[in-house]
Amino acid sequence: MSRSAIVGDPPEAAREPAAGGRLAARRRRRLVGVGVLALLLLLSCLLSVLLGAKPMSLDAVWSALFAPTGTENDLIVRELRVPRTIVGVLAGIALGLAGALMQGHTRNPIADPGILGITHGAALGIVLSVYVFGITSLFGFIWFGFGGALLGALAVFAIGSIGRGGPTPVTLALAGMAIGYLLQAITSALVLVDQQSLETYRFWKVGSIAVTDSSVIWQVLPFLAVGVVIGLANASGLNALSLGEDVARSLGHRVQWSRRLGIAAIAVLVGGAVAICGPIGFVGLIVPHVARFFTGADYRWLLPFAALMGASVVLLADVLGRLVARPAEIQVGVMLAVVGAPFFIGLVRRRKLVRL
Repeated sequence: MSRSAIVGDPPEAAREPAAGGRLAARRRRRLVGVGVLALLLLLSCLLSVLLGAKPMSLDAVWSALFAPTGTENDLIVRELRVPRTIVGVLAGIALGLAGALMQGHTRNPIADPGILGITHGAALGIVLSVYVFGITSLFGFIWFGFGGALLGALAVFAIGSIGRGGPTPVTLALAGMAIGYLLQAITSALVLVDQQSLETYRFWKVGSIAVTDSSVIWQVLPFLAVGVVIGLANASGLNALSLGEDVARSLGHRVQWSRRLGIAAIAVLVGGAVAICGPIGFVGLIVPHVARFFTGADYRWLLPFAALMGASVVLLADVLGRLVARPAEIQVGVMLAVVGAPFFIGLVRRRKLVRL
């Protein structure tokens, strides 16, 4: 007599349709979730354009976008709020997606851009651009920030790859901490001896998406687009790595190739976002945990969820910062730290959310 007959389980033929039905239902819920996040992002963009030191009506925004006449409202919408909204969307997508990739590749639930030396590399690049070349505009030093972020990530990956086993979550984390402290020490030494570098570094360090020159968007957009494509393509590799490197190899996955691809995507995404906005914290840390609550551990869904959710979080935090201190404003980096810290403490207390 079969086991199902003894314990009263449904026959195998009956269990398979039931499992297929559960998978179909889960897929429908995830598709609905993507649709809801897309609508939330559209609503966040609308609020970002409408609200601020000078609230505007929908008619005024529509006129400014599609029939401008050169009024003050047109200038505010077209020159300030629309570029700011686009930067917020790009930075949020990049940081949310990179946060999920970082936590997956390092197997570290509190991984953030600092753990791979990216933030410290960008900071040193910007300070060097001011100290060595006298550059003071965002258009000028954004490339130094981007280059510093990439070099910091490459240094961490090169040092973390030393040894027969190649890069592992532990060696990457240790190399990131060592390189990060070194870059931070050099940056601190430079800003102590040069007042101009200190002023630029202090402004950049706060973290803001308020850009006045929309041309910077076109500088980083190609890199962020490439980073998003590579990052999403890394989903199947992360799913395999989440089972353990030995199991992933036994299933035929190229572990080291997948890890190099993931690190490259992280470096490009975070490098571009940090160079244009400064070190905006908590997005890459919190968003993947919230996205994982809805999607589970499947990175094919977790990565797009984290990207869409990250964009909405950045925009809503920026809008909140503009409203609570009107007519002045609080930078998005400060708002996310104020709101994100207690929220993250609540997440940590729920251990299932931070288990990888």
